[in-house]
Amino acid sequence: MARHLLTTGTAILLALAAPAGAETTLTVANWLPPSHPLVSEVIVPMTEKIAEATHGAVKATILPAPLGPPGAHFDFAVNGVADITFGVQGYNPGRFKTTNVVELPFLGESAEDVSVAYWKVWEKYLKPAGEYDQVKVLAVFSHGPGEIFMKDGDVSSPDFLQGKKIRVGGGIVHEIVSALGAAPVEGPSSKAYELLSQGVADGITFPYESVNYFKLIPQLKKAVAVPGGLFNTSFYIVMNKAKWDSLTPEEQAQIDSVTGEALARLAGQMWDRQDALGREAMAGKIAIEPATGAQIAAWKTALQPLVDAKLAEAASAGIDATAAEAMLKDEIAKEEAAK
Repeated sequence: MARHLLTTGTAILLALAAPAGAETTLTVANWLPPSHPLVSEVIVPMTEKIAEATHGAVKATILPAPLGPPGAHFDFAVNGVADITFGVQGYNPGRFKTTNVVELPFLGESAEDVSVAYWKVWEKYLKPAGEYDQVKVLAVFSHGPGEIFMKDGDVSSPDFLQGKKIRVGGGIVHEIVSALGAAPVEGPSSKAYELLSQGVADGITFPYESVNYFKLIPQLKKAVAVPGGLFNTSFYIVMNKAKWDSLTPEEQAQIDSVTGEALARLAGQMWDRQDALGREAMAGKIAIEPATGAQIAAWKTALQPLVDAKLAEAASAGIDATAAEAMLKDEIAKEEAAK
């Protein structure tokens, strides 16, 4: 009897000593320098918003060192190596067919507009494909419009890319520059300066932000601004599903309130700010020429078979790719009109 009372008393004391609400700490994997705007202006604010929304019940801590290469980060979330990860779907070729819908040319001038539209389309049309069933998706979004930058030469002709060596990051942009007659030179962003300075590449396809961030302005003299961009790159932020399921319904709702469309918008706004800073840095150093009507017409004709093929590939994942593309363009137009 005494032993029973002692055991019961100990249990009561332990219960009283326990915190009223258990705190959960989420680990966030990062493969970029802490100074990169995707980290400092999106991932860091995201962690702050999660803590604020949950009143401190859930906190997210960015790990101090990379866990592995960028392409491994989706599976890091799947397998629980980290609780939250972010990355580029294109780093896993063939795995994410539905991203084709948002990476097509001529979509939009603003990363914010495209990203918000992308999230809405993802929820309605792309999510059912099941490509992200192993994780909780916190956001999908796009960087700003990808443009053409050249070391020198005339860029006014529709066929000025014929035979030129153009650095690309792989994925759809490889196929785009090939369709326009260029020879793609694949290489990571960190090697772009080397490829240009050593003459391995005559030009590069990048958003304005990246040209500035990777300090490529001294290597480039000309740029062609394509309405809506020549390409876009899709990004994800995802969470380990078991960790998500371990949270209370209230905590999940609180996190949902600051992720999803809100997080996609935050990321898009960051890219837009960085693109603006990039264009400012290029003033007087890189001549940015708007694509001519002849160029736009020729490139749309040349790229239409690729667009059709990419939409067919997306449809093979079990989605209505045509409806998804139409909704994406409609939602982008709505975002543009609201400004």
